[in-house]
Amino acid sequence: MPSSIPTSFDEQLANAKRSAVHLEMRDTYYSNPRFEGWQKGERVNWDDRTSWWRPFHQDIADAVARGVVVRRARVVSEPVSDYIRWEHYQTRANVEAGEQVRWLPRRRTADLLMPGCDFWIFDNQVIRVHDFSGNGDWLGEEFFDDRALVERNAAAFESIWEHAVPHDQYEIR
Repeated sequence: MPSSIPTSFDEQLANAKRSAVHLEMRDTYYSNPRFEGWQKGERVNWDDRTSWWRPFHQDIADAVARGVVVRRARVVSEPVSDYIRWEHYQTRANVEAGEQVRWLPRRRTADLLMPGCDFWIFDNQVIRVHDFSGNGDWLGEEFFDDRALVERNAAAFESIWEHAVPHDQYEIR
């Protein structure tokens, strides 16, 4: 990885001028207190924005206000895992921040070539590749500006996006 690539998500998003796309392909990610609370029956008070708005949401909202198109595609197995059920529930926050979100059932991906890792791509110039353990624990990330690597993954994202269902139309199964 060349040292000229900013090596934090915040820097990459702050530097984005046109686009930021995020592909998620796991059915379970590392746990967190909000997910655990949801499992216990806790729900978000959507009328109290200060209770759920996070710095991440503000970063997305700031990027969108600058004209950056932020899209997230989630490839999911059905029936969905509890984690995906929770993600679907809390995606309202992402949408309110300005993200466009779509869902693609894994059963509808046989005709697609898909990457093996989750990633973010910024302005079709830099890819942030995520590494997770089998149980969903975060292991790290790597940034690359290899043009061919970015182009292949960007093309895969676009194919997934075209097949995916907009968040407000996707029904949890």
